[in-house]
Amino acid sequence: MPSVEVPLTRFDPDVPLPAYARPGDAGADLVTTSDVVLAPGERAVVGTGIAVAIPDGYAGFVHPRSGLAARVGLSVVNTPGTIDSGYRGEIRICLINLDPREPVELRRGDRVAQLVIQRVEHAVFREVAELAESERSTGGYGSTGGHSLLGGSVRTEER
Repeated sequence: MPSVEVPLTRFDPDVPLPAYARPGDAGADLVTTSDVVLAPGERAVVGTGIAVAIPDGYAGFVHPRSGLAARVGLSVVNTPGTIDSGYRGEIRICLINLDPREPVELRRGDRVAQLVIQRVEHAVFREVAELAESERSTGGYGSTGGHSLLGGSVRTEER
């Protein structure tokens, strides 16, 4: 698997460096530096104790950990969170408890999210009179079907 070097500093020397749980994993685990209890529907911004210098042409994307999402309803509010190559501050994560009944208890050092480093292109936006046609055209939310619950229409805000 190809790799890119990402310089890193620790604000908290006791937290582990981001690490991949298994060979071939796309996301490196990030931990929280604090104890926090999230009531149902509550969100909190937690620190990870690290800052990174992502090279130009790359960005970091913070994703939820799928096991925590499935087991206790923990997610990242702005999934994925984007870390631009020019950002040098502490990586902080806005977590949310999506479980409708139970609080989520996090302890310092718990793995709470994953950091994925990806190559990104810088787009040049060019205004045109109209866009080229495509098979999908303007079909949006749910337009490709594939699930029995998608039989009805999706409410969207009109422009």
